[in-house]
Amino acid sequence: MDPAAAEMWMKEAISEARQAEAENEVPVGAVVLLNGKIVGRGHNSPIQLHDPTAHAEIFALRQAAHNTANYRIPGSILIVTIEPCLMCVGAMLHARVEEVVYGAADPKAGAIRSCYQLADQNQLNHRMRVTSGVLEEECGAILKEFFASKR
Repeated sequence: MDPAAAEMWMKEAISEARQAEAENEVPVGAVVLLNGKIVGRGHNSPIQLHDPTAHAEIFALRQAAHNTANYRIPGSILIVTIEPCLMCVGAMLHARVEEVVYGAADPKAGAIRSCYQLADQNQLNHRMRVTSGVLEEECGAILKEFFASKR
């Protein structure tokens, strides 16, 4: 994905993160694109829903699968404000996401590059392209400000 388009779509994911923040959830947002259009959106809601799987990426993938009437979403691009965790990367691999674009790295739980390198595993039957660091400072600041307000 070209840098200008990545930034434009990341702003949509940031909008979702702000919605999570307004709901007192960890501010993470995601969108799924297919053929240049958003087919899925999501933001974190595990606290409100009492659901450890209620991550932004999962919601965005569920909505995209529903909207495309297919549990596989080949050719899709998932854009998320923070590096995805193990669970979310697993879901992306199962959905056959073509590319993941993320903002801030997650040194504690990131499963693309920081803690694990799942997108680079040869033994997996699907590979994703990765673009990282898109609006990284803004995405990271949203999280830092949220956690600072909790201390």
